[in-house]
Amino acid sequence: MNTMNNKMYSYYFLLPAAIIYFLFFLFPTLMSFFYSFTWWTLTDWEFIGFENFINFFQEPSLRIGFRNTLFFAVTATTGKVVLGLLFAVFLCSKIRNRGLLRSIVFFPVLISAIAIGIAFSVMMHPTDGIINSNLAKIGLNGPNWLGEPSLAIFSVAFTDIWRGVGIATVIFIAGIMAIPWEYREALKIDGGSSFQEFWHITLPLSRPAMNTVIILALIDGLRNFDLVWAMTGGGPGFSSDVLASIIYKQYAGGFYGLATAGNVILFLFIALIAFPVFKFINRREVDL
Repeated sequence: MNTMNNKMYSYYFLLPAAIIYFLFFLFPTLMSFFYSFTWWTLTDWEFIGFENFINFFQEPSLRIGFRNTLFFAVTATTGKVVLGLLFAVFLCSKIRNRGLLRSIVFFPVLISAIAIGIAFSVMMHPTDGIINSNLAKIGLNGPNWLGEPSLAIFSVAFTDIWRGVGIATVIFIAGIMAIPWEYREALKIDGGSSFQEFWHITLPLSRPAMNTVIILALIDGLRNFDLVWAMTGGGPGFSSDVLASIIYKQYAGGFYGLATAGNVILFLFIALIAFPVFKFINRREVDL
């Protein structure tokens, strides 16, 4: 009886967290699914079935939004994984001011995404921006980074890589520092080079950290909105629209039920991509 009471007593400590989780995450999620089947305002609602979903898939820019969302997620994830790993290897080596350099790499993570988007919009201005001004000094004509339809989504993805590579680097540093030093010592005794150390020790043994970076960066890329909206607003035209910006435009237009259905579709879209990727990379980790 005492064991049962002690077990129930321990659950009481979880109750506040469970209530907060239910009120601020689970309940709003369930209500979003419900309201996606309704026409609703702040004071009234009417059940309309699948009409919102049908209308959402008839959006003229939806195909562009799906394409840009996937492109943005894959590009940003690849950049963060590659650069994060390279920065982590460099910052784990014996260099001077290593702590300062780590802080500099991590610093963009602390800045608001909207602030970063506005700053890069100014820097990428076709005539007065610092990027094209410096290119002009060496005789190159810089493109209209955010005004050219074929370049806009590339420019936003580059900015997201710059913003998010710091957290990827920190995760990789933690993974690399967790590798037992005896492995590197044994390789050096056998005459192994720095590249062999990276290829045969650092890369395979930092796989758990890499998996974490991939999942976090992929989910962040699939649901990205703030940078896109701050830098391009989905333009020019619909060329840099992603699913989240399309949904926001529907909310701004007062189509709340339609936008809620879009949020549900975005949630399912992310789940259908993220869960298989998560299972695949974790299966590979187990196989190793």
